[in-house]
Amino acid sequence: MHQLFDLTGQVALVTGASRGIGQAIAVGLAEAGATIVGVARSDQSETARQVQAAGQRFEGIEADLSQPSTAEQVFDEALARTGRVDILVNNAGIIRRKPAIDVTDEEWDEVLHLNLTQVFRLSRRAAHHFRARGRGKIIMIASLLSFQGGILVPAYTASKSGLLGLTRALANEWAPLGINVNAIAPGYVASDLTQPLQDDPERNRSILERIPAGRWAKPEDLKGAAVFLASAASDYVHGAVLPVDGGWLAR
Repeated sequence: MHQLFDLTGQVALVTGASRGIGQAIAVGLAEAGATIVGVARSDQSETARQVQAAGQRFEGIEADLSQPSTAEQVFDEALARTGRVDILVNNAGIIRRKPAIDVTDEEWDEVLHLNLTQVFRLSRRAAHHFRARGRGKIIMIASLLSFQGGILVPAYTASKSGLLGLTRALANEWAPLGINVNAIAPGYVASDLTQPLQDDPERNRSILERIPAGRWAKPEDLKGAAVFLASAASDYVHGAVLPVDGGWLAR
């Protein structure tokens, strides 16, 4: 049974791999046997250390995915370094907290561009490679706000709702090509992005009261879902979204 989850010999490209969810997923895939190509604007030395401690190779690409042409360039550089890519994890994203009435056009465009448009561009580039090989795995990092409206994050909510639709649309077209496109929807994860919520006593309390598991998620809680969707265990799973939310959506 363990062979279903074995990623030995495969290469995973993970965006936003320097910290938080991206770092944890990169390490989890490495622990399952994959070589990791991490993409981030910031230092990835800690991710490299953990991947190498798991006995796997790490290649770091410094890139700003907010720049339009970067998505294709990043994938091509990963191919140049490793010769193949088997798994793409679209994790990089940003959030801007502000009342909707005060959001500027520039702030709206910034979030939608990185969280949705660049994800499509990178996935499209990966699909060309995967189609030629007859298989590939694309994992989107969605959100609870793919299902709900949230508070003070209109652009982020729009991008994550769009990402869930994109997951399904791409799965419909690419499943016949042997490409699995699925999503993980993390719950409230203790990270830099959610630090303002953790620091707000009232919001923190209301969030915890809603989570049946009774705690914020740790980035490491995403490892199992990522390995499942990256591995042969999910070969007949297409267009699915897997909440890892401590039971939030069940309430």
